[in-house]
Order: sequence, then structure tokens, then C-alpha cells
Amino acid sequence: MSEFAARRKQLLEAMGDGVALFPSAPVALRNHDVGHPYRQDSDLYYLTGLDEPESLLLLTNQHEEHEVVLFVRPKKPEREIWDGPRAGLEGALADFGADVAYPIDELAEKLPGYLGNVDRLHYRIAQNREADATVFDCLNHLRRGGRRGVSAPETIVDSAVHLHEMRLRKGGDEIATMRQAAAITKEAHLRAMQLASPGMHEYEIDAELLHVFRKHGSERPAYESIVGSGPNATILHYRAGNRVFNDGELLLIDAGCEYGYYASDVTRTFPVNGAFSAEQRAIYEIVLQAQKGCIDAVKPRATLEEIHQHAVRSITEGLLDIGLLEGERDALIEEKKYEAFYMHRTSHWLGMDVHDVGRYFVAGEHRPLEPGFVLTVEPGLYIATDAESVDERWRGIGVRIEDDVLVTEAGSDVLSHGIPKEIDEVEAACA
Repeated sequence: MSEFAARRKQLLEAMGDGVALFPSAPVALRNHDVGHPYRQDSDLYYLTGLDEPESLLLLTNQHEEHEVVLFVRPKKPEREIWDGPRAGLEGALADFGADVAYPIDELAEKLPGYLGNVDRLHYRIAQNREADATVFDCLNHLRRGGRRGVSAPETIVDSAVHLHEMRLRKGGDEIATMRQAAAITKEAHLRAMQLASPGMHEYEIDAELLHVFRKHGSERPAYESIVGSGPNATILHYRAGNRVFNDGELLLIDAGCEYGYYASDVTRTFPVNGAFSAEQRAIYEIVLQAQKGCIDAVKPRATLEEIHQHAVRSITEGLLDIGLLEGERDALIEEKKYEAFYMHRTSHWLGMDVHDVGRYFVAGEHRPLEPGFVLTVEPGLYIATDAESVDERWRGIGVRIEDDVLVTEAGSDVLSHGIPKEIDEVEAACA
């Protein structure tokens, strides 16, 4: 818990005078009275480690006694029989670092006492409607109290301004957790390569991925796994998962586990019969060389735009070599001809969220990388089955290769290392 306390202290120092509010993620209904599996809001978990719904963290440096205030569900044995134990007010104090704790039902009553005569409120508006309603009601109540010498905050600042900058820079414990998430994901991808064969369904491999995730202590997938065979590998966010693998096809798996509330995000593409065809090999080699070059380009002060442009140049040259593009490289890049086959960006931040928080631009410029940032590197090529301008032998081939990369003082560190991606390694794993 010392790590959570240090984060709260750092945030309080960064935000200056004021009060910050962080509500829990709402419970989402799946259908009727059945809920989706609960997952705490990343910001609240980052600051407390509390993973219960119906809770709220209040941080303040303008109260004489209380700096950390938690609103939680009180202990209720008749509900805990159904839903499991709650931290309660006692746990909020003993286990989660609160100076004082209140029942969540008292939030509307207690909140004016903390926000009255405070100039600045740090709160993320329009993310949680129920919390918004309570906060707005409190502000309106305080605004009516002028004749009593009570004022409402004059400034509302997005709480993400400081907090998401903290989350972007990963500390040692976070990096260790992300290594473990990547290690579990490695086992899942290896199992998929070993088991996939013609005649299987995509959902069978999806089930194997989940089996490995849970077996090794992962709470959940970091996102809905993509398991796309044959032409489905050319659909970037393919979800259906009900197709049967055919001999001679590729299988694209974009899957990562979440471990300790930190995500991994890895993609591998391999032949379901264990051997690449000549055309599949040619496309795969283009993507692999682009990806390896992009990883080499990850270092402090480089930008995601520079890494993406490296992928664009490498992929365009590869497409020229095999005849899928014709012309002069720079002109083709200027005209974005490559986007017919490579239509997404190469990288995004990775952390507690699979598309993690943190600004991509600073003062209107692409943000330089810093040690402690974690990003994905994921170039790909996707040749649609109806791409009439392309020779039929290339159609329906989709390849993406993705790894999780930590920026270090010396350059980069691939957290997801050891998952086969060289052609001979992939074919050996599939065999």
C-alpha cells in the first residue's frame, strides 16, 4: 500500500491547492439483472488498490484533518452472503489508506463540507453521469450559500491533467507487473501455435487463450481477443470467432491478458498447417522487417510519428519489391498509397488500459519518448479478398506482428520477448 500512498502524495503536490474526486466505475448490466464482470476505474485503482463498485476517493490538501477520504459501501452481512466480502469503513481505514471513511450513501451530504470555500475542484466531467449529478448538485448547493459565507469552487480542472501524466511514466513495480502480464500472454500465444490446425474453429483457440490467462493468475483478458483465420485476418477488429480454419490459411491472433490491473497487447500471425506459402512468407517478411526496424527506432526523444514513418517507408519498399505497388517510394508515401494495405497507426501507449492514457502531443508537437513509457509496435498488411487491383494469389492475406516495448535510458526493452516471430521459429512452434 505504500506505493498507492506515494502516488496520492505525488498527485496532491502536483495539483496544488484544491480537492480531487475519483469515482468508481459503474456496474454495467449485461442483460436484465445480470451484470458484466466488474472492473474498477483505472484512475481510482491506481490511487488506492480498491476494486469495489459504489466507491469514491476524495483527495484534499485544504482540510485540517483529512487528506484521503474514501466513500465506500458499508459492511452488510446479508449482501455479502450473495456478493462476497466488502472492505467497509473499517477496511477503507485499515487497508486502503483513508484518513476517514463514510458510507457511499452519505456522499451528497458530506461533499459540500469538503468543497465549500475551495477555489479549485479536480474532477473529470462527463465520464460518470451518476457521479456528475451528485457533484453538480453539490456545486449548485454551495453557490446558493453566498450569504452564509460559503462559496463554490470557481475552477474545475480535469483530474486527468496531472494523474494521466503520472500513469504514463511507469515505475519499477508497474514494469515488473507488465513483464508478468507479457509472460502469461507468451504462454497463451505459444499454446495457440501448438494447437491450431485445419478443421478447428476460431472460438476453440479463443478458449485456449482464456484458459492460459486464468491458469496463470490473470484476472481477465486486457481486451476482447481477436482470432481471425483466412480472410478474417484482414479485418482489423474481427470479433465473430466462429469460422473453421482451412488448410493453407493464416491465423492472426491479437490477444493479451490483464494481470494486476496492467495490460499486455501482443499479435502473432502464423499458418494453421505449420508452413507459410510463398505469398504468405513474402507478406510476412515485409511486416516483420518493418516491425524489427521500428523497435530499433524506439529510444528516448524519438516520437511515435517517427516510428510510424519508419514502418510506412519499410512497408512501402516491401510492397514495391513484390509488385503490389508501382512507382517511386516517396511519391507513393506522399499520396498514401500504402493505406490500401496498411491503414492504422503503428503504436499506442500501454499500461493499465490497453490504449493507455497520456498525451500524444505536447504544445502541438509529437511527444518525445521518455524512459518509463511503454508502447506497442504493431505494423501490419491486410489484402482484402475483394481487392480487384491485386493479383488473386495475394488476396485474403492478413498479417500483423505486435510487441510491447518499454523505453529505457539505453533504448528499448521488449517486454513480450520470446514469443516466436521469425519465420523458422513460428513454423517450429506450429509443428
